[in-house]
Amino acid sequence: MIGIPADRRMLGEHPFHVVGEKYIRAVIDAAGALPVLIPALGAEIGTDELLEHVDGILFTGARSNVEPHRYAGEPSEPGTDHDPARDATTLPLIPRAVALGVPVLGICRGFQEMNVAFGGTLWQKVQEQEGLADHREDKTQPLEVQYGPAHDVELVEGGVLRALAGSDRLKVNSVHAQGVRTLAPALTVEARAPDGLIEAFRVAKAPHFALAVQWHPEWQVMSQSFSRALFAAFGAASAERAQVR
Repeated sequence: MIGIPADRRMLGEHPFHVVGEKYIRAVIDAAGALPVLIPALGAEIGTDELLEHVDGILFTGARSNVEPHRYAGEPSEPGTDHDPARDATTLPLIPRAVALGVPVLGICRGFQEMNVAFGGTLWQKVQEQEGLADHREDKTQPLEVQYGPAHDVELVEGGVLRALAGSDRLKVNSVHAQGVRTLAPALTVEARAPDGLIEAFRVAKAPHFALAVQWHPEWQVMSQSFSRALFAAFGAASAERAQVR
């Protein structure tokens, strides 16, 4: 069983806890696991009790940004989408899951959450930073174009991703405005974009699988060989924990 923390969104006048179907499908189809949605209830979630019942956790992408006070960042511009309920749920959950050996995979917002949870900081607008490219999608285009290959990433020698890929670079999509500003001390770079922006990392001393990517491997996962390999490795680590548990 792989837990997936939900976003808290207002749909009409009522709050809902939701997870994108593409992440759910990736867990079923590529990781070979049963997805279990975790409501964004913050401290009301018994973290240790929850971690006794799941074999892995997938921290997904989302349209909201991590609240900047979580990493001592400057206030966001008015109208910025935040999800304080998700922050309150995921940020304490990440280091505890890693410490207990629960396999974790972070994607996009989940990648940013993992950096913040371990003490790193974020750029809120990568495209406005000198020397960095615009990593946002063109929202006027169809989804197939928005999530299509956008740029290469260079995979670090000796890293987990390089071993999975069997090569030193990948072509990935790019659907984000935020990015790593300072990398948390506990994390080790796995991949960089051509402009130097960190695109993937692992938790250096994690007892089990603990890795995150800035791009979206869940998108049409079964048609991409590397994405299948990444989710399969995550699923295998979770299956191993299930056997031990």
